[in-house]
Amino acid sequence: MSPRLAVGALIVSLTACAVGPNFKRPSIPPASGYGSAPAQGQTTSAESMAGSTQRFVADMDIPGQWWTLFQSSKLDHLIEQALKANPDVGAAQAALRQAHELYLAQRASYFPNIQGSVAGDRSEFPAATLTSPTVAPSTIYTLYTAQLTLSYTPDIFGGTRRAVELARTQVESSRFQLEATYLTLSSNVVVTAIQEASLRGQIAATERLLEVQRQLTKMVQRQRLLGTATDLDVLAQESSEAQTAQTLPPLQKQLGQTRDALTALLGRLPSDEPQETFRLEELTLPTDLPVSLPSKIIEQRPDVRQSEENLHGASAAVGVAIANLLPQFALNADIGSSALKLGQLFSPYTGFWDLGAALSETLFDAGALLHKRRAADAALDQAAAQYRSAVILACQNVADTLRALEADANALKASAEGDIAAKKTFDLAQRQRALGTISWVAVLNAEQAYQQAELALIQAQASRYADTAGLFQSLGGGWWNRTEEPRYEQFGSTAQ
Repeated sequence: MSPRLAVGALIVSLTACAVGPNFKRPSIPPASGYGSAPAQGQTTSAESMAGSTQRFVADMDIPGQWWTLFQSSKLDHLIEQALKANPDVGAAQAALRQAHELYLAQRASYFPNIQGSVAGDRSEFPAATLTSPTVAPSTIYTLYTAQLTLSYTPDIFGGTRRAVELARTQVESSRFQLEATYLTLSSNVVVTAIQEASLRGQIAATERLLEVQRQLTKMVQRQRLLGTATDLDVLAQESSEAQTAQTLPPLQKQLGQTRDALTALLGRLPSDEPQETFRLEELTLPTDLPVSLPSKIIEQRPDVRQSEENLHGASAAVGVAIANLLPQFALNADIGSSALKLGQLFSPYTGFWDLGAALSETLFDAGALLHKRRAADAALDQAAAQYRSAVILACQNVADTLRALEADANALKASAEGDIAAKKTFDLAQRQRALGTISWVAVLNAEQAYQQAELALIQAQASRYADTAGLFQSLGGGWWNRTEEPRYEQFGSTAQ
């Protein structure tokens, strides 16, 4: 057997076993559904925008760019910008690069460390008491030394292997943290755009309602002058107009803050607000919705996968703590040359070498290593509980969203029916006014009721869009189908 093969076989044999638990993935949740949440079938339809029936399709795959299902090029463009310019993305990508480099650095522990050095020493020895260490007649001399030093710590008990395993789990944890950042960011852009569209619709409806209130106030005031209305009627109508006017500034404030939030998601300052604006009628409600079983959720949700990697890392850390309790072995070797003149280095009879081995064991540390082992066990228990919590939360998110989809579809149907009835009442009032059978006050009251129904309808429509985005987010967002990795480009990388 050649020396290289022998060394390789030695390294493999030394790292073949590792103390501590071997990680096993947690068992798949046995649940086959989400309780009474509607995980199959379809939602109620409504005669309204965003009132289409949505069908729940079991095990339907999710596209990597799920937001394109809303069929809005403006929304697609903003999400693309956000994924490239949001600093949270840049931070998560940098964290992944850091974890990968630390993993490569830890993996280097498998191999010997070789260092080279060249040194020059100017010395004087006491000639009256010691014999000269050199053949030079002078008591002052210069010694030049060039050497290679090799040190190697054999992984007898697998401590290095567990440390590398731990570093690798940190890479995977950072990877899933990045996926979670992508998912959260894209979902936030979608929901914020929907909120903007809803607020614009509510503001428009409120402004129309306020205009109706103003006309109604003027008419009641004229009737008061004619003696057909009382002061109480005027005050009641003015109070109604003021109450309607009070609802407009909060909506305008929310719209401004929503635009600020959208700008921040794009990685911009408030002065660099995007040109794109959103209205509900510009969005399309996806009709086929995926529903994944809990057994697949744990594979799809980045936060669950990250929690699993944290559990894996805690398991590896237990192995590292156990290995630190056991004897530590070390090998070292030196080879080099020493001479009184620099030009004589590596000449005959100037060479030297040494080879050694060491075994060390901690005899007393006041229980520090033992307590670190127990702390690692506790950390493993903590990570296991956190993993279970992540699974429960993931399933809860899906169940909550399914319930919201069903309930908000029913709410939209009721709002749409109320809006249709109010519109018919308003149309009828207009026809009766044309025939002179009712007063303008009755017409304006009918229009006021219609505009209030419009406000409720707009909110119900926005809820259906937001619920749909929430479902895609709760199911993991389809990151496994993404073909291209978004790259943070706003400030670029500082690494060279």
